[in-house]
Amino acid sequence: MQSHARAVVIGGGCVGAGILYGLAKRGWRDIVLLERTQLTAGSTWHAAGLIPSYARSINVGRMIAKSIEIYEGLQAETGQNVGWHKCGQLRIANTRERLDEYKSYMSVAAVQGMRAELLTPDEARKLWPLLQNDHMLAALYHPDDGHIAPADVTQAMAKGARDLGAKVELNTEVKGFEQLPSGEWKVKTNKGDIICEHVISATGNYARQTGAMLGLEIPAIPIIHQYWITDAVPEVVERKRAGRPEMPILRDEGFEGYLREEGDGLMFGPYERTEKLKLFAEDGVPAWFGADLLEEDFESVAWNWEQAIKLVPQLGRVGIKANVRGPFQMTADELPLMGPAWGLKNVWLAEGVPGGILWGGAIGYYLSERIVEGGNSLDTSELDPRRFGTYANKNWTREKVREAWGTHAELHFPGQDMPAARPQKTAPSYDLLTEMGAVWGVLNGWEVPNWFAPEGVEAKDRWSWRWADRGKYIGAEATAVRNGVGLVEMSCMTKFELSGPKAASWLDRVLANSLPKIGKVKLCHHLTLKGGVQAEYVVARPAENDFYLISTPRAERWNLDDLSRLLPDDGSVTLRNVSDERGCFTVVGPKARDVLQPLTEIDLSNEAFPWFGIQTGTVGLASDVRILRVNYEGELGWELYHPMVYQRHLLTLILEEGKKHGLRLIGLQALEPLRLEKSYRAMYRDMNPELSAWESGLDRFISLDKGDFIGRDALLAQKRQGVARRLFPIAIDVTDASAFAHEGVYHQGDLVGRITSGSYSYTFNHDIAFALLPVALGKPGTALEVPILGERCKARVLSESPYDSQGSRGRM
Repeated sequence: MQSHARAVVIGGGCVGAGILYGLAKRGWRDIVLLERTQLTAGSTWHAAGLIPSYARSINVGRMIAKSIEIYEGLQAETGQNVGWHKCGQLRIANTRERLDEYKSYMSVAAVQGMRAELLTPDEARKLWPLLQNDHMLAALYHPDDGHIAPADVTQAMAKGARDLGAKVELNTEVKGFEQLPSGEWKVKTNKGDIICEHVISATGNYARQTGAMLGLEIPAIPIIHQYWITDAVPEVVERKRAGRPEMPILRDEGFEGYLREEGDGLMFGPYERTEKLKLFAEDGVPAWFGADLLEEDFESVAWNWEQAIKLVPQLGRVGIKANVRGPFQMTADELPLMGPAWGLKNVWLAEGVPGGILWGGAIGYYLSERIVEGGNSLDTSELDPRRFGTYANKNWTREKVREAWGTHAELHFPGQDMPAARPQKTAPSYDLLTEMGAVWGVLNGWEVPNWFAPEGVEAKDRWSWRWADRGKYIGAEATAVRNGVGLVEMSCMTKFELSGPKAASWLDRVLANSLPKIGKVKLCHHLTLKGGVQAEYVVARPAENDFYLISTPRAERWNLDDLSRLLPDDGSVTLRNVSDERGCFTVVGPKARDVLQPLTEIDLSNEAFPWFGIQTGTVGLASDVRILRVNYEGELGWELYHPMVYQRHLLTLILEEGKKHGLRLIGLQALEPLRLEKSYRAMYRDMNPELSAWESGLDRFISLDKGDFIGRDALLAQKRQGVARRLFPIAIDVTDASAFAHEGVYHQGDLVGRITSGSYSYTFNHDIAFALLPVALGKPGTALEVPILGERCKARVLSESPYDSQGSRGRM
């Protein structure tokens, strides 16, 4: 075996082969894949091989389309058959809620470039004549979906990589890793050591063991899934004899599983419910396990089988030829972990992949793009491994994985927070706010109040694609912020302290905006080399070289890792994560000063404490409270970042004083319409690594004249060339449902853009959303249309910051 390589890929399943192929296609030749036994020996060989393109996320949908594109080109390129059956996929809607889901998806499919159709029951039965479902309302049909031979497509990608100069080493087990003083990695194997610049881990069921050798706790655990293959089904045999096309893969929520043709029979794959689901290798893959199957477990899916034979009687009229039951990886959100490993230089993860056949081509393409070119051509944030923080330990992962797969076939709604492994992280205010009607969601492991149920109203979410009862309570909270005063519990925010003799000069080279003056606050962005937005920070500057950085909860591990990689080696800059040490309350609204001023000796007048200022002092009995005169709602207000030990006292104090002024508790869901009315962007939605700062409309936060910063050269080039698209606020006239995200935007019948985020505005009584549009269509008043649940709603471009465009409310 060779002793050196530029990159070592560990794992010979579909994902590992896809990465090797992707690197080779991008011109890297000195690369090698290490497989402990034989290619496809893990989960790949026994996979069902389904390629479903259904995904409401525009980015996930585009990535799946890339897998299909790659697989369809492999046979011509390599001369190797991949067993691709482009038979389509049919999803049955038996309830209005499921039909609403599919209607909502149809607008997203158009943006993704996916072919999809909503069929009538009669049209669906023509495609699947064996289905006897009298409750069907409609069906979603993807004609370009299908299934592929897992081992064949893996071998084809491996061959394609080898043809370009890559190497594959079989029967080569990785025993450990060591980072050398040069920064290179020594990969220790049973056949000797290999020195490399990049390590890419794609070890499937062994992910937690591989991670442990690198000092990482990988938030993924394998689940055990099974499917059955029947003997020949006469109707299937007759269809083939008559030259009829293969029936689409069938998914019906009536039996919670999938059915497809397999040879002359049928393959039935039921989805195990949470209480019946078994996990695998929680503490490591057993030494005896290789290319093995596990014992059949019919009892765990007996319900699915009983329902399936009612809907497809032919399934129960023939014998069973084979059962295939084995493990594959799962994460809490059913998405892969693809991207940089936190805290490690040039270590990349492609782990926790729930469906390696579906993802193998896409991960190979986009991870190799990230490694070779330093970034991605589309936003892969949803897959970044650093989206999970330290809370994602094994016990948490076990519960969430069981829930994720166990509810796979159930209805899910955008923004829905699932109950498993909760509550986990709670602020001291949790019990009191629960007593006061908090309906809890979760962000970065933290319990966060989404809205507050008034007395006599059950504190529980009822999810729907349409407006729900909670909307009137969220509306009342938003109105309280606009007209009175509210308190928002925001302890979940990511919070860093930065200090040291070179802190200012270093931070100035990282961020695109100029730094705030001492005692002031600014909104600043950390960009990618291509000018996309990597992170957004509220930057407060208490002293010359002391900074307090606040960012979105989801980015705690992510932003800490990105900034840590950039720190100077001489110790002149220190970065501390204080996210768990300090809580935050926002007191906001026209009466905010009336509530807060009696509680502190700090002068809160405009003259003494202007907009975008920071002061530190005492509030009530709480010491060392960092008070920032900023907020996400666009009103007079302050954010109080306090030592967590004082939180219960502060809450009681503010609530008591607030009674005099009608203070209302505000949940995070009210913040969405409030920030959209002010045209405040949200990270990972209206800003992301794919969209440049210009496209996201961040012009006033970019200081091109201050000197060099990350992404400046790219922004200068884009400014010279001009950008073709930008974010614009739009109004949408809606009746009983609102825009979520990713819906298409139409102008004179043509698809011209997409929604990045949206919500109903209780101030203006229509939806307000951000739309990514051609610059030429950004003139206020331009007429548009946005499909919501299949209905084209009239829309129009708005001026920036439709509420209080001059920003006078925050300076009251």
